[in-house]
Amino acid sequence: MALPPPNHACWQKLASGGMSRLKTQQLGIQFMTKRLERSSDPVSQKAAEIHAFFVKWERTLATEIQQLSTL
Repeated sequence: MALPPPNHACWQKLASGGMSRLKTQQLGIQFMTKRLERSSDPVSQKAAEIHAFFVKWERTLATEIQQLSTL
């Protein structure tokens, strides 16, 4: 499955608290989730950061990418 484009609603949902619903064993995602939960950055900035992370690590995040369609 290909990554959704940066303007897809799933990134906004993840940035608005949906990261906690993502089932993952990836330590990087777990750390990012905790950091973003405490961040006061705007949702759009968080969404862009999440998307950039998924783009960078796309090859190792197949399970997580499949879950994006269920958010």
